[in-house]
Amino acid sequence: MTSLNIDKQLLADIRITVTRALREDIGDGDRTAALVDESSIISATIITREKMTLAGRPWLDEVYAQLDPSLEIDWRLDDGDCAAANTIICELHGSARSLLTGERTALNFLQTLSATATATAAYVRAVQDTDCQILDTRKTLPGLRLAQKYAVRCGGGRNHRIGLFDAILIKENHIRGAGGIGAVIAACRKQQPDFPIEIEVESIAELHEALSAGAERMLLDNFSLEMLETAVAINCAEGQPRAVLEASGGITLENVSAIAKTGVDFISIGALTKNIQAIDLSMRFG
Repeated sequence: MTSLNIDKQLLADIRITVTRALREDIGDGDRTAALVDESSIISATIITREKMTLAGRPWLDEVYAQLDPSLEIDWRLDDGDCAAANTIICELHGSARSLLTGERTALNFLQTLSATATATAAYVRAVQDTDCQILDTRKTLPGLRLAQKYAVRCGGGRNHRIGLFDAILIKENHIRGAGGIGAVIAACRKQQPDFPIEIEVESIAELHEALSAGAERMLLDNFSLEMLETAVAINCAEGQPRAVLEASGGITLENVSAIAKTGVDFISIGALTKNIQAIDLSMRFG
């Protein structure tokens, strides 16, 4: 699972992101690691201090590949695996200086991406008895969009659009700027005929309007459970769903199961990537 959707675009992004991270940390040299004998060879382990779902192996591998290709890394877990507290994630062996210089950058990637994977896995478990799927959003840490979306996949979630270029999502301000739901959908049909249309609606009345205009997907923004149930019923009034329904806004672990059980197809959650708490990891020399 370590090669989970590592396509050429993501591989290039990993290299660029790691290079930038190492540059900002090392600058013109690691003055503290220089205190250690350059011939010193040592083994180290990375341990999680809390329950987690792992994500970020390719980033840690790239950190040490750029610093010192001779280092050996023996992974105990794959990306997407769950681990209990005090589990050894991997063992490393090689130059003590190289291990020290890369430690913080490697752990920063691993703890951040594992945090997103862990949060995603919790939401996925909460809806596992439904057909609803968990999605991410564009509310990612700047510069880590592809990395965090990879981490969402490690946690069992699915990716929404990557950016503004690969899908159309018409939101409240687009609607106002274009002159209304009907007008903005008509403009979309004319200018972007090959793209499916997703539009945000904030009421049942707007849902009716968007369905009448032929939108293929609805983002139901901050709908109550009763409103979500009504939306699902309206969408299937003729026996077959007319649009894909996505709930968003105010989603928590406490209410996500109930929301999924209303019959919506997707639930998108910004908290997967923006409200995360880094996993407590540590590297120990032995």
